[in-house]
Amino acid sequence: MEQPIKSINQFVDEAHKNAVDKGWHDEPRSFGDVIALIHSEASEALEDYRNGHAFTEVWYERNGAVYVASQQPEPDMKPCGIPSELADIVIRVFDACGKYGVDLDTAIHEKMAYNATRPHRHGGKQL
Repeated sequence: MEQPIKSINQFVDEAHKNAVDKGWHDEPRSFGDVIALIHSEASEALEDYRNGHAFTEVWYERNGAVYVASQQPEPDMKPCGIPSELADIVIRVFDACGKYGVDLDTAIHEKMAYNATRPHRHGGKQL
């Protein structure tokens, strides 16, 4: 049976609840701390890239051992690689939105609609 598609805000609620349940909100964190944690996940993705890992490469770790497989062999094996780090960024953003009461679904729709009106390479900034 196919799973129903979740809304962005359902993912926000789920990620935030999991973080609370796992004790990540037991001590207060500043907004700066929350943003730094999001940034740290982006840095981990960049580190994997710099270490020569492909954008879609995934491997698994458990108790210091590394496993390479096409799918997660067992639930307690930690997925690693750029895809996993990008997922961690999104999960941390979801958690932050749950913490601060941000309606991320609406914010994404509004921002994408606005971005569609912007000129080609708006701002002229170099990477």
